[in-house]
Amino acid sequence: MRYAQPLIRWLAGAAMVAALAVPSKVLAQDAGLGAEGELVDRNVLRVCSDPSNMPFSDEGGNGFENKLADLVAAKTGRKSVAYTWYPQATGFVRNTLRANRCDIIMGYAQGDELVQNTNAYYRSTYVMIFKKDSGLDGVDTIEDSKLAGKKIGVVAGTPPSANLAKAGYMRNVHPYPLMVDTRLAPSMAEVMIKELKSGIIDVAILWGPMAGYYARELDPSLTVVPLTKEKTGHMAYRITMGVRPSDQEWKRTLNKVIRENQAEINKILLGFQVPLIDENNKPITQ
Repeated sequence: MRYAQPLIRWLAGAAMVAALAVPSKVLAQDAGLGAEGELVDRNVLRVCSDPSNMPFSDEGGNGFENKLADLVAAKTGRKSVAYTWYPQATGFVRNTLRANRCDIIMGYAQGDELVQNTNAYYRSTYVMIFKKDSGLDGVDTIEDSKLAGKKIGVVAGTPPSANLAKAGYMRNVHPYPLMVDTRLAPSMAEVMIKELKSGIIDVAILWGPMAGYYARELDPSLTVVPLTKEKTGHMAYRITMGVRPSDQEWKRTLNKVIRENQAEINKILLGFQVPLIDENNKPITQ
C-alpha cells in the first residue's frame, strides 16, 4: 500500500477496498495533445478520485476535492471535469493515473514516489475532539494527564497511536478499524464522533479534515483541538496534487494555479472545516 495515501485516507481510516476502476467517461479524444510527451487532456480535467469518501470526494460532487477540481478546471481553461472512480486501495495509482485514465489526483500527501507532487496547497494535522465541560477543557496534547482514565477513540495504526502508547494510555484506547468500505458502511470518523456523543468514548483522535467535517455535521458544539504541540511523532502533513512523473509542464501549470489562487483554495477548505495550519503550526483562518 502506498505511503502517501495513509496520510490522507488510509491512516485516517477511510475506504480501503480493492475494486475495478469504473471510468465515468471514455477518455476524451484530445488526450495526449498537451505538451510534448505529456498525455494530459487540454479540454477536460480528468480526475482520479474515490466515489465515496467524504469530505474529500463522492460521485455527487459534494466533497472539497470535487470543488477544488472545478476550480482547477476553470483556471486551466478546461471545459469540463470527468472522473475515473476507484476506491483508495492498493492499485489506485496504477489503475488510474499511471494507466492514463486521468491526469490528476486532487489530494496526495507530499513525499510519495508513485506520483509527482505539485507544491503543497494545504497543511493540516491530526486533532483531538471532546465534549465541552467534560473535564478536558484546555487539553491540547496527547500526553496531558487529564486523559488518564478517559476512553480514547483512535483508528488503529495511525500516528497518534504511538504517542498514546508512549504516554501509557493504550489501556484506555478504544480502537477503530483501519480498513472500511465506505460504500457499504459509515466512515470511521462518523462512527467515532457518534460514539463520542453517546458516551462510548470520551475523546476521539482523528485526521483533521475528516474530524472537522463530521464534528460540524454531527455536533458543532464539540471542541476540536489541533495536535500541534506534540513533543514527538508526526501529526501534520502537507497535501499536494499528484500527477505523472513525466508531466512536468502540467505540474508547472498546477503550481501556478495554486500560487495564484491560494486564498480561494483556503476558502473552499475552511468551508469544510479543514483545520489549516501554516509552517509554524499557526492556524490559518482565511
